[in-house]
Amino acid sequence: MTATPLRIRKAAVLGAGVMGAQIAAHLTNANVETVLFDLPAKEGPKSGIALKAIDNLKKLSPAPLAEKGLAAAIIPANYEDDLDQLKDVDLIIEAIAERMDWKLDLYRKIAGHVSPTAVLASNTSGLSINALAEALPEEMRHRFTGVHFFNPPRYMHLVELIPTRLTERPVLDGLEAFLTTTLGKGVVYAKDTPNFIGNRIGVFSILSTMYHTEQFGLGFDTVDALTGPALGRPKSATYRTADVVGLDTMAHVIKTMGDTLPDDPWHQYFKAPVWLSGLIEKGALGQKTGAGFYRKAGKDIVVLDLATQDYRPSEQKASDEVAAILAIRDPAEKFAKLRASSDPQAQFLWAVFRDLFHYSAFHLADIAETARDVDFAIRWGYGWKLGPFETWQAAGWQQIAGWIAEDIAAGKTMSNAPLPAWVTDGRKGVHAADGSWSASAASNKPRSSHPVYKRQLFPDPVLGETFNQGTTAWENEGVRLWTHGDDIGVISFKTKMNTVNDFVLDGVQRAIDEAEKQFKGVVLWQTAEPFSAGADLKGALGLLQSGKLAQFEAMVANFQATSMRIKYSLVPVVAAIRGLALGGGCEFQMHSARTVAALESYIGLVEAGVGLLPAGGGLKEFAVRAAKANPEDPFEYLKKIFETIAMAKVSASALEAKQMGLLREDDVVVFNAYELLYVAKQQAGALAESGYRPPLPARAIPVAGDVSTATFKASLANLAEGYFASPHDIEIASRIADTLSGGRIERGSQVDEAWFLALERRHFVDLAQTEKTQARIAHTMTTGKPLRN
Repeated sequence: MTATPLRIRKAAVLGAGVMGAQIAAHLTNANVETVLFDLPAKEGPKSGIALKAIDNLKKLSPAPLAEKGLAAAIIPANYEDDLDQLKDVDLIIEAIAERMDWKLDLYRKIAGHVSPTAVLASNTSGLSINALAEALPEEMRHRFTGVHFFNPPRYMHLVELIPTRLTERPVLDGLEAFLTTTLGKGVVYAKDTPNFIGNRIGVFSILSTMYHTEQFGLGFDTVDALTGPALGRPKSATYRTADVVGLDTMAHVIKTMGDTLPDDPWHQYFKAPVWLSGLIEKGALGQKTGAGFYRKAGKDIVVLDLATQDYRPSEQKASDEVAAILAIRDPAEKFAKLRASSDPQAQFLWAVFRDLFHYSAFHLADIAETARDVDFAIRWGYGWKLGPFETWQAAGWQQIAGWIAEDIAAGKTMSNAPLPAWVTDGRKGVHAADGSWSASAASNKPRSSHPVYKRQLFPDPVLGETFNQGTTAWENEGVRLWTHGDDIGVISFKTKMNTVNDFVLDGVQRAIDEAEKQFKGVVLWQTAEPFSAGADLKGALGLLQSGKLAQFEAMVANFQATSMRIKYSLVPVVAAIRGLALGGGCEFQMHSARTVAALESYIGLVEAGVGLLPAGGGLKEFAVRAAKANPEDPFEYLKKIFETIAMAKVSASALEAKQMGLLREDDVVVFNAYELLYVAKQQAGALAESGYRPPLPARAIPVAGDVSTATFKASLANLAEGYFASPHDIEIASRIADTLSGGRIERGSQVDEAWFLALERRHFVDLAQTEKTQARIAHTMTTGKPLRN
């Protein structure tokens, strides 16, 4: 299922700046041996610049490394002593500053050292790839391309692939497969035009927003209230995003557009507004200098007021009328009301959308192969829920096109450039069943037929696109067991946040019964993130508050029974995780035959945060693992685990979850979340084909015993002394220690799994009845945050 493979054993990144170092980090996350080059240092070790950049990776937030220890695997190098290291490198990514002369000079310097089969790529965000290729020897040009990662490279899904006129197809196909599967990215092909697709459309959208901010006299905080989650965009909206990116960086990108696009009909707007230049002159560059459009004043956030040239408290609120319009679900009605309203905020929003649609349609033929590429570039690179063309199509294509044409005729738009003829040819939009519109080819083009996409059973859909939802084999109110017509079943939850309630518990057990009759393996997979936010606290608290203790205890016992049903299923149960896998969600995957986790999986037993302890078999499972790891002294293994559980720690990646013991060594980490189900099904099939049998029941588990509990309690006494933990925290942690250690029995005593499960239940039910735990549960349910009491 892969194209001609591009075997990349080793990579090099040229340039240890912010982007270069983080690209090197992500290659290392993916187990690609990586050399990070920079200039020789003037003093200290020769590769000091690269060394410092590698060290800095451990301090950055969000973390570029999926696990801090990986920093040691990156090889520091410099251009003076180490160019010979390029001889055995398969992929070279150049990521130095955006200066054509510097890049060309570097290419000339490395050319004689590069392997004849290596692929060379530039991470430029907007320089001409064809112009860069001209600096390379003739024989290297066919293996050169643009590969533009978005910042931060670990987390942003988008990578733009920009071929030159000479780049060979096998090189592009191989690179696309590598970027998609190995690095987990969404690849969009861009034409070699300034700023490519993402930044060309994205930066235009920001410029248009800035222009209309001034036109309608709105505050920066008001604009952020209008252009964030209310439009299906990130919380940082427009001006907060600018502060995070850096106002100097923003101005540089705007200047690049001005310099490189002299013939663009919107060219007069490709310059930084006076107030943006003013902030830069003052050294207020955004977050990195502590002030930009916003700054912190004590605990408050204040925003720049253009009229007074001073900061005032940030209100960040839409007008009542506009808030009501934005709440309308039907996009056509919403846009009609925005255009008809006399509220300046509504007029602002219509103007910003109108000019974005106008610009995107006018330039589609020059910058991208299809409208799909534009929508994906903006969604994956800027975090929008819908791209510009999807938004337009959802709002009624011809109605919006007519209004844009009216505004062009009335001189209201930023440019009087006409809409392309295809826009008004009676179409209903640019995304249809047979593909997405290509303005340059004047036809719809289907999705890529590259074999790598066969691994994505549910790709990210564009507007109106649907994929085979499978055939239901059995379902109840909590879960659905379904199949794609093969011999692997899939169990998906139906609850909000995929939480676990009685319907889910009964459903999983019954679905496994059915799977044993119908399938050779089964996968626990959710149609959307998270994997599971854990137990349904609302239902649990309701039982407690109404005094239904027997029902509450039965629910806990049923939770444990479900975990055990997963563990002892006669067909392998593979848990496929992406996003949060907390509490019961974590325990289910611990009991599975194998877990396949997307890199961005945040796994943890977080019950201590709500005043409880894990009681779905998680503590029991750790005790079993501890006994297996060291039958003579299980305490050594438990020491690692105890703090993780008592402090309700959550892994920052699947790789870190392995290090924390929340995933097993043979669990599989997948970098592309869209490939998760495919890989999990392959794993289930492989386990079944290799004669899978569930483990034998553990009937003689040596325990760490009362000595272990006493040791844990001694360490807790120090926390209490230093006021690092409340008495209730100590109470919870003591019960966790007692359960992990097997209770008040002698070290080395042998017990079975039922013994541990009974301990879990007893401590869980006792804690649940305390006033402080019930207060914690209620507080978390209303605020989403833990309560320290």
